[in-house]
Amino acid sequence: MPAPAVASDVVNAVEPVTGLILSGGGARAAYQVGVLAGIGDLLPPGSPNPFPVIVGTSAGAINAVKLASGAAHFNNAIHELTAFWQSFRSHQVLRSDWTGVLRQATRFFGNSLMGFGSQVPVALLDSSPLRDLLNERLRMQGIQEAINAQHLRAVAVTAFGYESGRAVTFYQGKGAIDPWLRHRRIGVPTELTVDHLLASSAIPLLFAPVRLDQEYFGDGAVRQSAPISPALHLGANRVLVVGVSGNPRGTAANSGVQRVLNGVQPSLAQISGHLMNSTFIDSLESDIELLERMNLVGQLLPSEGQFHRPGLAPVEVLVIAPSQPIDEIAARHRHELPRALRTFLRGPGATKTSGAGVLSYLLFEAGYCRELVELGRHDAMAQSEQLKKFLRLE
Repeated sequence: MPAPAVASDVVNAVEPVTGLILSGGGARAAYQVGVLAGIGDLLPPGSPNPFPVIVGTSAGAINAVKLASGAAHFNNAIHELTAFWQSFRSHQVLRSDWTGVLRQATRFFGNSLMGFGSQVPVALLDSSPLRDLLNERLRMQGIQEAINAQHLRAVAVTAFGYESGRAVTFYQGKGAIDPWLRHRRIGVPTELTVDHLLASSAIPLLFAPVRLDQEYFGDGAVRQSAPISPALHLGANRVLVVGVSGNPRGTAANSGVQRVLNGVQPSLAQISGHLMNSTFIDSLESDIELLERMNLVGQLLPSEGQFHRPGLAPVEVLVIAPSQPIDEIAARHRHELPRALRTFLRGPGATKTSGAGVLSYLLFEAGYCRELVELGRHDAMAQSEQLKKFLRLE
């Protein structure tokens, strides 16, 4: 069971410090942008960045850094991020042409499975176009500018070290924020670069690991047992969590309602979809549940003792997650995939409804991303009163 997000991770502060948690999930991260756009609509014009601490993992790390680098003009950063996702095409993230797909697949099977050829990073897909896209669209120096102007306390991205087996949170922040060391998770101060984002978003087996210093790193969601913890280490004492779960709370998938089973053998894509959900979603949802339970425990203590016992200071948390199954949305847009990728994914069953879980992470196409953005905006508006209260907008 994942370690609680609290339990010695909370940093007490006189004033409330709001943290934003953007989880991983490949193309699903377009949903986060819609939620942020909804928040932008609630903020008065010209409002400063409402999230002094911003933490992202995987594709959420890209969104986090984009917000952090534009923290001085928060609404403008959201508009740019929305336009960025609504115009997405697969070729901007990975090689989706026949030559690129076949070449990478040949290298993967020849080298990784048969041992032929020179050593190459293990990956089924060639994600080299993503580096050019991030270098073009992101102003990494904007992070330090926002920190110097006091629009931002800290921003962090998490990646997984394949050799050390640890989830490493790389953070850039104001002043001396102490690094931390927990079981298989550490915090390291650094100046963030595009390489940190590429490492954090390198989905295992699909995208190549990225070397940072002396170690190769992959997607930060792997073995990230406490996704909320970095924000608390960086000074947040209240957090807004934007998840990308494929099954909304209260649906038959997680409410205990008996589902009708057809006994069909699962496809490779269906199995892979569950493994990816376990990596990107389960730890975050478990961490939220544990945090809520710790808050309940803290409420049972005498009020004069709550804030003097380590790990029991209350952490206000608000969660916004998809109100519709993302897999079903992906299945409706599967025709948007370039032909080479569609053919490549057809064999494992990713283009079938049962295998749409994998597709939902890889469908970097405008129609799908736009629908996720609109869903995120809709869900944010549905919780507008809670958001106003949480962000002290009343």
